[in-house]
Amino acid sequence: MDKGSLIEFRQGADRRLAVLDRPEGKKHWIAVDERGQTHTLHPRQITYQVPGETYTPQTIAKFRAAVEPYLDPSGLEIAWEFLVEEGQETNPQALAEFLFSAQEPEHCYAAYYLLSEDKLYFKQRKEGYEPRPAAQVAELRHQQDVETQRQVQWQGFVARVQQALDQGSPQGEEGEGWTESDRPWLESLENLATFGDEAKHRGPATELLTHLQRSDTPEAALGLLVDLGIWGRHENLALRRSQIPIHFPQKVLDVTHFLLQNPPPDPDPDRQDLTHLKTYTIDDESTQEIDDGLSVERLPDGRERLWIHIADPSRWVAPGETLDLEARRRSTTLYLPTGMVPMFPKELATGPMSLIQGQRCCALSFGVILAESGGIESYIIQPSYIQPTYRLTYDDVDEMLELDIQAEAELAILHRWASRRHQWRQSQGSITIRMPEASIKVSEAEEITINVLEESFSRQLVAEMMILAGEVAGHYGQTQDLALPFRTQTQPELPPTEELSLLPPGPVRDCAIRRCMPRSEVGLTPARHASLGLETYTQVTSPIRRYSDLLAHFQIKAHLRGDTPPFTPEEMQDLLMTTSSASYEATLVERQTNRYWGLEYLRRQGNQVWPALVLRWLREHENLALVLLEDLGLELATRFDRTVRIGDQIHLRVSHVDPRRDVIQFQQVLQEAVLP
Repeated sequence: MDKGSLIEFRQGADRRLAVLDRPEGKKHWIAVDERGQTHTLHPRQITYQVPGETYTPQTIAKFRAAVEPYLDPSGLEIAWEFLVEEGQETNPQALAEFLFSAQEPEHCYAAYYLLSEDKLYFKQRKEGYEPRPAAQVAELRHQQDVETQRQVQWQGFVARVQQALDQGSPQGEEGEGWTESDRPWLESLENLATFGDEAKHRGPATELLTHLQRSDTPEAALGLLVDLGIWGRHENLALRRSQIPIHFPQKVLDVTHFLLQNPPPDPDPDRQDLTHLKTYTIDDESTQEIDDGLSVERLPDGRERLWIHIADPSRWVAPGETLDLEARRRSTTLYLPTGMVPMFPKELATGPMSLIQGQRCCALSFGVILAESGGIESYIIQPSYIQPTYRLTYDDVDEMLELDIQAEAELAILHRWASRRHQWRQSQGSITIRMPEASIKVSEAEEITINVLEESFSRQLVAEMMILAGEVAGHYGQTQDLALPFRTQTQPELPPTEELSLLPPGPVRDCAIRRCMPRSEVGLTPARHASLGLETYTQVTSPIRRYSDLLAHFQIKAHLRGDTPPFTPEEMQDLLMTTSSASYEATLVERQTNRYWGLEYLRRQGNQVWPALVLRWLREHENLALVLLEDLGLELATRFDRTVRIGDQIHLRVSHVDPRRDVIQFQQVLQEAVLP
């Protein structure tokens, strides 16, 4: 290299031209660019030296202008086609001769420029350039086309995002304004908002958030989805994190519509006609899946047979068919403050599967005669037809019982036998826990109401009748050696009576007992259910919304017909493992969703003071206790900064709450500050 040589070097991603001015030390050179700036360069930094002439910094612009007309990359393809066929390498001088029929400095530099910029046709080999194989060029072209298409899609997507942020359109997760090509970015954004640090494929979300100058965090992703109108501010992340499907596949909907138009043959054509019985269905006002009804039959000998009628979805669903497999996958109906996610399509679950007032309905009926003690004297199980007479709420029944309406004497009979059953179960060692329970409802306008479900005659009546049906089903399965989902619970180790007596009666004492209760289990072996006080028990009363109950119906009904039950013990065991896992996940989602809306309700109440009851210590050394907000039936943890005792009645005010982060903090309000 000599003084006056024109060279190229790179400064970052930029090509720079400069003229060598003088050596610097043993190996470096001082070079001056066209703006007069000096650069100290090592020979390794010099990417090209223009041969043949001496230059000055002032002539660089003229050289650049001379090169410009030759920088058309289209000629490279022609050169590549010739060279790849001949299997020849090339270099800037040879390519200049091929492309321009000249080898002047500007031609050679232009050829070098084209070769060094090219990422498609040629690959550098030491001083030369080797033509890439045709297959490789085809693949690279495809990759370039894909990237070009992606850039076009990206620009369109960014424009739609900006439009949505500026004007509120497009909107909605399925909004018409979004295109299929937008899905990778939107899904990545949803994953980041849902799973946080555990989110996979977060690259597209990061790209979008960075472009919009927002932070790359789950909170920012959630905020953007809300701003775009894709999610609501109270999007249920617990539900999204679960494996619970929200929508039914089109195949399931198609089968549903076909069944509604073409009811299948009844597998039990010899149903007992019980439509002459007065039948009550008793539920909350908001209940849509009506799966049980109650009747009383007066027998000629003066005795009374109690009938518990259970909805019969197996009239519409056979084991192994599409609807059964979908219900199996879901395992349960999910009940959330914002509404339900049904196990069966709603048109079926709340339509012909339900026990609807005034309609002739298929049921599986349990007829039971009780002994005076409350124990079971005899029973029958029979597929039936019923025609519900009244659809009542719990409040309706409580009022009728209180007024002792003679026209509805059957309700009084049911209440009498329910009370006797409760006393009998107590004599068998049942354990009753009465903790206040919050019922949280959220309207379409996102207004929140919380009601405390109080213990009442009507609720006890229904609960006892359902437990009775479960005992009958369990006894039948045990005596007939059927593979049923028996629910069992081991005997708890309760605190000594003297210790419990020191606790205030009511929620505090019941909370201490509840803490000792082991979880109930589901298996094929009948055994005692401790808290119910029963030696055998199988849940059968909710087959529309609990798959394990439907399994029991399949098995029992097949046996009643004289058919082989559809599921072997081994198959039943596998199904119970699968459905138990899915049901547990559903319970967690329900619990987390209720907690979210409970905290959101408290957030909206501002500085309201809440009466509370200290239930138990969580970590006494940290003054962390579980308290019950008595007006709401909500149990929440709080840390006290002054001394309290278990059972104390106190007053609390929310000092900080963040439903999305599942955080709430209280401050204790002294009683003097509460009084008006």
